[in-house]
Amino acid sequence: MSTDTPKLHANEALKEESNFLRGTIQQELAESTDQFNKGNLQLLKFHGTYQQDDRDARATAKKTGGGKEYSMMVRCRIPGGRITSDQLLAQLDLCDELGNATLKITTRQTLQLHCIKKQDLHAAIQRINHVQLSTLAACGDVNRNIMCCPAKRTGSVHAELEKLTDDLTVALAPQTPAYHELWVADPETGEKTLEGGGPAVEPLYGPRYLPRKFKVGIALPEDNCIDIYTQDLGFLAVVRDHKIIGYNVLVGGGMGTTPSAKKTFPALAKRMAFAKPDQAIEVAKAVLKVQRDYGNREDRKVARMKYLIANWGIEKFRRAVEEYFGQPLADCTEDEVTGFDDHMGWQEQGDGKWSYGLNIENGRLYDNENHQLKAALRAICNEFKTELRMTGHQSIIVTDIEERDKDKLISLIQQHHTPTTEQTSTVRRWSIACVALPTCGLAITESERRLPTIIDKLEQPLAKLGLDKERFTLRMTGCPNGCARPYNADLALVGKAKDKYTLFVGGGWLGNRLAYVYKDLVADDVVVDELIAIFAAFKANREPDESLGDFCARVGRDDLETLAAAAPRP
Repeated sequence: MSTDTPKLHANEALKEESNFLRGTIQQELAESTDQFNKGNLQLLKFHGTYQQDDRDARATAKKTGGGKEYSMMVRCRIPGGRITSDQLLAQLDLCDELGNATLKITTRQTLQLHCIKKQDLHAAIQRINHVQLSTLAACGDVNRNIMCCPAKRTGSVHAELEKLTDDLTVALAPQTPAYHELWVADPETGEKTLEGGGPAVEPLYGPRYLPRKFKVGIALPEDNCIDIYTQDLGFLAVVRDHKIIGYNVLVGGGMGTTPSAKKTFPALAKRMAFAKPDQAIEVAKAVLKVQRDYGNREDRKVARMKYLIANWGIEKFRRAVEEYFGQPLADCTEDEVTGFDDHMGWQEQGDGKWSYGLNIENGRLYDNENHQLKAALRAICNEFKTELRMTGHQSIIVTDIEERDKDKLISLIQQHHTPTTEQTSTVRRWSIACVALPTCGLAITESERRLPTIIDKLEQPLAKLGLDKERFTLRMTGCPNGCARPYNADLALVGKAKDKYTLFVGGGWLGNRLAYVYKDLVADDVVVDELIAIFAAFKANREPDESLGDFCARVGRDDLETLAAAAPRP
């Protein structure tokens, strides 16, 4: 055997020998154990579920000699975040009956259930399929949930964006019948649901699937609400005379990084080529095939497509895509990202009806003595029976509201002690956080549970500085994997060590610039002071109409630290 033969990562053999993602999942589902074996845990990701344990409970159990409390996170695939009222009601029922009574809106416009016990996993996924949703390819080394602008608008442009989202979802989906066999098929009734199964081969992916996860997003230049530059593959619509004439194709975005491995880094996508509407599907397949055949299968830390592009350069990558596509592609047009609309509050749809974007802090739907978010959404779904749409900022849009019903919708929200978007501060509205502790096994620090209290302490100082209406993105993650897209935000806190964060600044709400490390290992108890000092420096030294991210990028790390030390605090 040649010494040049690459040593593949263990996951590659696991995938290849899994009989197209079957493994021994069926057998383990029938066993009374509370957890799955390591091999099946990897395969289950392709089916949309991760095994986790409650790390709060773990710490308590350790003191008494107990073990971990295992459960499953179940994630849906919801293209473009579009969901019916009945589907959301079914998810709320599931979180109450089988989960931990909360539901999480993710940063990829979908929903996650937490704390599903192993013995309830089959029932949970089957029930999701019964309401015409799916969990297939919500995780794993395949194309994940496709993001698209969630705004509901009349006219051809948004309709075309949504159609491309749906067509790509089908074109890039795994074809293995294993999902249908394991979770959907009813041997007694033969009831047909969403995932109908297919041939026992993967014509697009092959038996090893992709080297790593793959993410796709579709956006408009004036509305980059899905953070297109963070996607492996992005389609930026090129519009002329209210019609999409094609897409600027962007490739190679990705947020995840491992600080201990200097070979890893966050990256923004690069402009590659222009594709006509009738070319978009095949171009997407060609990009995916290049990653499939040339992506790194030895080291998963550098297996995302951004590393292949970094090694090859964009021109070589484009030539490979054109070879798989079968013909040369045109160059990108001059169209570029110019705006970002979070679609919160009231917005006209263009058909005489309205949509209302309700800010959901960190995407967590729950009921307690102070807020009844789930109850509010239940009331809205039962009253209006309309379509809802999740946003890339973990919030939700209620569509198709008649003018006469606007006050009724707001009343339902207020009756359940839920703050309206208009009652939400700007800093809170433009913030997002990953799940982190206690359920994410990768989390180093708090994120979702910590960010609200940080914002509580920022709101008054921002108001005193006259910056309470200033729009900037504030993102927080419990580890460097970047699930809340921290590395292109105006400000970000990334968990680095116990109760310590790396503070990033200098990205921006447009999402087209990477932030830089301002300070590392910032202790949790001084995070707020550090942020207030940055705001004070910004207030005292900004140029006219300059954004926070632009200011930080302009002055640079050293000068920002000097200006922050000198600026008077509010």
